[in-house]
Amino acid sequence: MQTEILIAGFGGQGVLFAGQVLAYAAMDSGYEVTWFPSYGPEMRGGTANCTVIIADEEIGSPLVAHPQVLMALNAPSLDKFEPQVVPGGLIVANASLLNREVERDDVRAIILKANHIAEDLGDRRMANMVMLGALLTQLPVLTLEQVKTALKEHLPERKQYLLEANYRALDAGAAQAAELIV
Repeated sequence: MQTEILIAGFGGQGVLFAGQVLAYAAMDSGYEVTWFPSYGPEMRGGTANCTVIIADEEIGSPLVAHPQVLMALNAPSLDKFEPQVVPGGLIVANASLLNREVERDDVRAIILKANHIAEDLGDRRMANMVMLGALLTQLPVLTLEQVKTALKEHLPERKQYLLEANYRALDAGAAQAAELIV
């Protein structure tokens, strides 16, 4: 088993953090893992993406040309990476920042207004965790509880006050995705 996930968006959206959380959860669960970030020189607003590979045996390369899963936090990321997802794959996209639907009919799609959901929860910075919660409903490798445990164990001490907000965002994304799977 090998699952390849691409998470993409603007810098400042928590793209790399969402990938790290997945990687930690998989590693803590005994899987082989790679986390490969890619970002522009800008602190916020530039492009950012990362690939996470989760496998039950050694991983040959951290590079992913055609991921099974795409988590697109904005329209440019969906535009750029939608064609690369393997047929039968999954796209989780943030409708709050999209100007179109997923165009492919050979992939499963979850389109949710992650920014709006995060704002309703009281913290717009949690859109990445809303998206991750939605993704986990369709990712049989990891559970929501494994990701929550990884957050608790790996979130820096100075950020522990955000733990409950992250949990609420994960739960809200999972609940929304259960209603929206296409």
